[in-house]
Amino acid sequence: MAKAHTFHIPVMGIGFTIDTPLKVSKFGIDSVISLVDDMLAEKIRKMYCEKFNLPYQEITNKNDDFRAKRFTSYLNLINDLAEKAFEDLKTKGSEVKEYINLLPDTSEIKKEFKVLTNKYFNVDEISSWVNKNLSIGSIDVNIMTKVDKENYKKGEKLPIEYNDAFAAVRGYAQSNLKSSLVLSAGMNPRLYGYMEEFEDFYPNENGEIKKKIVLKVSDYRSALIQGRFFAKKGLWVSEYRIESGLNCGGHAFATDGFLMGAILKEFKNNKEELHNLANDVIKQALINKNKTIPKKELEFRITAQGGVGTHEEHEFLMDYYGIDKVGWASPFLLVPEVSNVDAATKEKLISAKEKDLYVSDVSPLGVKFNSLRNNTKDIEKNEFIAEGKAGSACPKRYLISNKDYTEKPICTASRQFQKIKINELETKALSEEEYKKEFHKITEKECICVGLGTAALMVNDLDTKIEGYGVSICPGPNLAYFSREMSMKEMIDHIYGRTNVISRNDRPNLFVKELNIYLEFLKEKIQDAEKSMTVSQEKYLKAFSKNLNDGIEYYQSLFTDVKNKFDDIKANILNDLENNKIILEKMFVQIENLSVSSK
Repeated sequence: MAKAHTFHIPVMGIGFTIDTPLKVSKFGIDSVISLVDDMLAEKIRKMYCEKFNLPYQEITNKNDDFRAKRFTSYLNLINDLAEKAFEDLKTKGSEVKEYINLLPDTSEIKKEFKVLTNKYFNVDEISSWVNKNLSIGSIDVNIMTKVDKENYKKGEKLPIEYNDAFAAVRGYAQSNLKSSLVLSAGMNPRLYGYMEEFEDFYPNENGEIKKKIVLKVSDYRSALIQGRFFAKKGLWVSEYRIESGLNCGGHAFATDGFLMGAILKEFKNNKEELHNLANDVIKQALINKNKTIPKKELEFRITAQGGVGTHEEHEFLMDYYGIDKVGWASPFLLVPEVSNVDAATKEKLISAKEKDLYVSDVSPLGVKFNSLRNNTKDIEKNEFIAEGKAGSACPKRYLISNKDYTEKPICTASRQFQKIKINELETKALSEEEYKKEFHKITEKECICVGLGTAALMVNDLDTKIEGYGVSICPGPNLAYFSREMSMKEMIDHIYGRTNVISRNDRPNLFVKELNIYLEFLKEKIQDAEKSMTVSQEKYLKAFSKNLNDGIEYYQSLFTDVKNKFDDIKANILNDLENNKIILEKMFVQIENLSVSSK
């Protein structure tokens, strides 16, 4: 059955979209649940069991394989409730109309419904048509492949299949969902190999896959390598989800200066090559494993997300680059019908401007992280610092990874780690300015594995005694241009061009915005190299600059030649590109002056 909508709602943080499918899937909208926090999933499962008078048996950490079991039970519950809501919708005329009205005006389903209901009103015929044509939105899940800590029981390290990411995969694989697993944050070969053990990831003779694999990628080369890796195991990547390296929410994985438009062009030009290579490889792998060989070649979708903010941009990505669907995330943080955002955080998001949405170093993973300045987690963190108790008590321990001072890994945002580092700092004869700078580097890290889930508890009036009141949130830069709370209908009407919820008239094109962010990123990298540039830094900065320059030249050609698109802002776009090219040229001169070879 054809998908109803041309957009999906990607994962946002941990708790902001943990139950979003229950709210939107009945309208045919695909959305994604994060599988990081099994404790949060268990609390939300209990809440919904009580709400719908369903039996509930707690899965405690004393249960064997409790993490996987918590996720399986939670996903099964959400799936059951979502399917019931969808079946109920099909029996209610007002909700069927709401479903239809939300669809894009170009939807064939929408056109057919109008013809059917305008002609005459036969209840049985309409009911039959509804059952045949309306589809439920996919309840997808996201696993960060590198959030994969080892686990222990009674002091003994458990086998690798009990690692966090492995358990999350198992929890999803053993659920009754028919949907997609979105893999993000880079390649984890051991985890990918583990997925071979579950039949639901393999295609049947008709090419249907119960649990599809979606790879979140930032460039074509990564897609090609990972797609072939899976194909050699007899597993098919059903979707390559291209995400802007920096113009996105959550963790920011910068490319080496490759811009989104150029990346989309490469996918467009090489889609057939990627398709043929993967199909040839998977056939042989399935033969070697004595698995079912599909009767026809398998297909995949290419989707994109990161910074899209207008209907025109949405349509351009689909029409020009052949994108199958577009992800819209951060603006939905201002839609209470869709996401879990507490009142205090929502107010900060509504008033946030560009300067308030920044790429930070707060993540314990050591990866750049999009954040909201002065969020309540920052306030809570600073209160602890003022009390001489820098760091978190680390109640959930999902992001532990550092072994510099301990045999077992600990989190760099933990009180234990920061106390060690601060004591170490005290022994150094630093100036007051140098001390403050180093102290800030230590204490900037914050407990996002707790902070990103707390809002879901607060919104649902659940206990936060363990978590505290601090909420971390990770919107993309695009949110600066959305400045009020919205209904789901308003947001979807904006996506499809039926209304405009952006009041500002100075929002840059998504490609220009991403370029601006990359130039700021390059500026920081140059500053890091100012004291003493190494050969590797020089090589990186020059390659980065060249890739950015190539991207700018591509955009200049693109926006000069493209017809009937962005006509009202094309002159501004081309002017911005020319100005940024001049800025980049000056940065390249700086790199040359710092060059090792020039000294």
